[in-house]
Amino acid sequence: MSRDTTASLSTGFGRRDFLAAASVALSGGLAGCTGVFAAEGNQVNIAGSSTVFPVTEAIASAFSEENPTINLSLSKTGTGGGFGNFFCAGRTDINNASRSIADAEIEQCGDSDVTPLEFPIATDALTVVANPDADWVDCLTVEQLREIWRTDGAERWSDINEEWPDQEFELYGAATTSGTFDYFNEAILGEEANHTGDYYATERDRSIVQGVRGFQNAIGYFGFAYYSENPDRIKAISIDNGNGCVEPSIETAKSGEYRPLSRPLFIYVAKESLAQPAVRDFARFYMERATTDLVSDVGYVPITETQRDENLEKLETAIEEVTE
Repeated sequence: MSRDTTASLSTGFGRRDFLAAASVALSGGLAGCTGVFAAEGNQVNIAGSSTVFPVTEAIASAFSEENPTINLSLSKTGTGGGFGNFFCAGRTDINNASRSIADAEIEQCGDSDVTPLEFPIATDALTVVANPDADWVDCLTVEQLREIWRTDGAERWSDINEEWPDQEFELYGAATTSGTFDYFNEAILGEEANHTGDYYATERDRSIVQGVRGFQNAIGYFGFAYYSENPDRIKAISIDNGNGCVEPSIETAKSGEYRPLSRPLFIYVAKESLAQPAVRDFARFYMERATTDLVSDVGYVPITETQRDENLEKLETAIEEVTE
């Protein structure tokens, strides 16, 4: 099963096709890079979460229109893959993250003299999706989801509801390097259960769309942005957390009704990289645009102006410390 480590602005971005014309340069992989990037002051290197990727991609495109001499390199590696292989190894300036950095990752960063700065940039409604022809299911309880996705759990739709088809699940979900995987584990499975290994695991969210679209018995999960691109190809499943079925949407994520699968999204900036003009200019631009339609247009809830101001204050303090 292959994982997508790099994405191109010129292919398959649905209603964001306008990004194909942007001057964001995407790397063909970061394996050969050494040291903290942007050494010449005109490059910013970003890896990490595929969930956060569409936000960073949109903001990077807008930034490149205003700053055509700065090269931005974006790669999808998963949150954990980004932290472990690139950011905390001192090889990228920014890590997209669909969860908070773990203690072990903070320790790894410290060993590489990388100081991670956390900035919330949006809210996501992690979305469970099914094939449109699966007309028997429109809502699942958290307990039903747990049974579907836990090790040694349900194997057939009829195991969940005897009135549903006696057909095996076709499961599609996030790879273990993904923050989406970690968050789904925490929110749905909890400490008492383990995520099944019998599923198609990928960082390629559009592969999940294709898989679920191709099998009537399929079910999967990923960030809301990828569902919002494909509402006619797959169907979103409402979640019942004990207070009735709630559909995933920007509105229900913003209001807090969509539980337990609403989650904050982040970028992490290496404090040391802020010594480079390109990195600090892009970070400022990112914080300022995280309250705008650039975020909502890709399917997430923008941060508030208060959160933006807090982010900018934290960023400017760090910039002063590394440039004085």
